[in-house]
Amino acid sequence: MQPTDLPSPGSGATQHGQRDHNSRLILTLIQRQGALPGKDIAHLAGLSPQTVSVILRDLENDGFILRGPPRRGHVGKPSVPMALAPGAVHSLGLKIGRRSADLVLCDFLGTVIGQLRTTYRWPLPGDILAFLRDGIDHLTRDLSALQKARIAGIGIARPHEIWSWHDALGAPAGTLGIWRGFDLAAGIAGFSPLPVFIENDATAACRAEHLYGRGRAFRDFAYFFVGAFIGGGIVLNHSVMEGATGNAGAFGSLPARRADGTPCQLIDAASIWLLEAALTRAGHDPAVLWTHPQDWSGFGPLLESWLDQTAQAIAAAAVTVCAVADFGAIIIDGGFPPAVRTRLTDLVRTRLTTLDRRGLSPFDVHAGAVGSNARAIGAACTPIFARHLLNTHSPA
Repeated sequence: MQPTDLPSPGSGATQHGQRDHNSRLILTLIQRQGALPGKDIAHLAGLSPQTVSVILRDLENDGFILRGPPRRGHVGKPSVPMALAPGAVHSLGLKIGRRSADLVLCDFLGTVIGQLRTTYRWPLPGDILAFLRDGIDHLTRDLSALQKARIAGIGIARPHEIWSWHDALGAPAGTLGIWRGFDLAAGIAGFSPLPVFIENDATAACRAEHLYGRGRAFRDFAYFFVGAFIGGGIVLNHSVMEGATGNAGAFGSLPARRADGTPCQLIDAASIWLLEAALTRAGHDPAVLWTHPQDWSGFGPLLESWLDQTAQAIAAAAVTVCAVADFGAIIIDGGFPPAVRTRLTDLVRTRLTTLDRRGLSPFDVHAGAVGSNARAIGAACTPIFARHLLNTHSPA
């Protein structure tokens, strides 16, 4: 598929006062499609060539886009593609997980410039804030003054109601209750003036896939991220749906069945904590699940059993979500090695052939392309998205 064959995220506006909208639209088109000449941008955005030319000139002068080599071979003047300037914008992304936290510094293209990680038995606010404070200083020390001034913000990807998961984490009752009502943004404001953007961790992972991964090819898709607990995200009409309370795509709460047939939620049938528990019962050290680089090759039948159960549960959930919204694709990613992701995706496709899908439009199943770092990268791209790109479905 050629870049100009990809779907357009929207049309431009020519009314007075829409300059920021049109600039965001042009940057979004370049981000999603890749380097584009002005005439292609004008066609995709529904704007006049003159309007596009003026905006491109301003964006280039401000250092947000770069000229590529001229494209020759057609009648007339060579076309000059315009691309995002990687170093024009940076952003920080913090993923708060049940077993580890990751802090990344990303550029305008979503490339990870630097990364730090810490592990723990369970997450506590004071430890997280200290890790973030020290990490910001470490990751940004080599940026220029202009680059530091253009850091879009700090994105935070955290689980929904983290205080509710004492049992699965093995934390003493009440330990995680400190998170209930804790003002994370206020805590960060104590040591950083950067704006803070907080969202559900699976939604952040979905945003990363939408912007930088396999999701770029689809207008609408449902996204499953298998972490310590499974979660999800929804993309409709090129935009990540966040929901009124920021909890859209809470697929972990979908009805499911355990291996023995008893009813449960999807989170209890298709999450990595189930594999962690199985390893512990078998006398293995489950810490290897969260150690990078990841190597799950020694888990043998325990991994295969977990994959079978997880695939069956995700396949059933995929049928459910596609009955609600007419998704053209299901994308699966998670906090596991690429080989495990491929195996799980293949198994889900196989399980789908055994399920009753009458009344549903066909949909494809794809492996995600971002990987286990999706939540941190998604967190980092949230401030960039909010400051520079276009999302027609952001909550008011």
